[in-house]
Amino acid sequence: MNIAVLVNLRARKGSEGIGGLVRHLLPRARVALTRSLEEAREWVNQLRSDPPNLLLAGGGDGTITGLLNELRSQGVALPAIGVLPLGTGNAWARVTGAPRPHVALKQIAAYGERLPPLRPFSLVRVEGRVAPFAGTGWDAEMIQDFKNQLAIAGPLKSTQAGLRGYMGAMFTRTVPRHLFGEGNPNVSVYNVGDSALTVDATGAVRPIPNGGPGALLYQGPAGVAGAATTTEWGFGFKAFPFAQTVPNRLSVRVYGAGVMEATRNMFRLWRGEHPMPRMHDFFVERVRMDFDREVPFQMGGDVLGMRRSLEFDLAGENVQLVDWRRLRRLVEV
Repeated sequence: MNIAVLVNLRARKGSEGIGGLVRHLLPRARVALTRSLEEAREWVNQLRSDPPNLLLAGGGDGTITGLLNELRSQGVALPAIGVLPLGTGNAWARVTGAPRPHVALKQIAAYGERLPPLRPFSLVRVEGRVAPFAGTGWDAEMIQDFKNQLAIAGPLKSTQAGLRGYMGAMFTRTVPRHLFGEGNPNVSVYNVGDSALTVDATGAVRPIPNGGPGALLYQGPAGVAGAATTTEWGFGFKAFPFAQTVPNRLSVRVYGAGVMEATRNMFRLWRGEHPMPRMHDFFVERVRMDFDREVPFQMGGDVLGMRRSLEFDLAGENVQLVDWRRLRRLVEV
């Protein structure tokens, strides 16, 4: 089997030691240890003449999202992808049941010259890029606040990483800014695809009356607004619990509560409980969100700047991810 492996050395747990382990367990694999997008782009260009069947990507959600978009932009057919959890949030790694990297590599080696079991995921597309999730609001602000906090942490950087760092950034930066700032922006959410669906209080999928193309699905405050094809944002936070409920549709959510109400309900939100007051769920092919002011925008955990209007749609291609839970059962037999 033709295997390629990328390890992002800038990821939280990325290291040359992981690269050495790859070379030991998968001696025929093409391995890249990268520190920048430019290095990753150059490596992807080298794969064009002989694309891999399986690409193992060591990093966080930003690493995986960046790789997907580099492969697409350079015309390399998307291989099966196995996520090695070396990042911070690791949303796709958690959803697919990825074990620690050294265990994952041993499982791939033990499975031999075959593709491991795979699980298909559709993708959110915004501005020509794809990701497992994308959105605006507190999530994007918290990601940027977390990165800003790390940038000034100095020798204490290791204590500010991971979930503790995210929570610290949220309570010391994101939440106070909203408490003493101008509050949530307002958003108008328009369906610009086939008829939209929603979920009722029991979780059953229902059509939205008059929810066809051009319909105004929601208008009001938005603490968070986004779309996803996977249930998690990372750290086990089930931000989109209904993702993949309706095939070939994006799961779109708008949360209209203020920051104090959201903080009180943090653990319910984290578990993906339903129903939640001021939570609005839609299943769409394509949706446009118009805001009354510029809002921060993130894709796959990377903040891409400020936007006043965004259009989310379902990408034309899927990605096949290694189903680590099924692989574990097979190699243990």
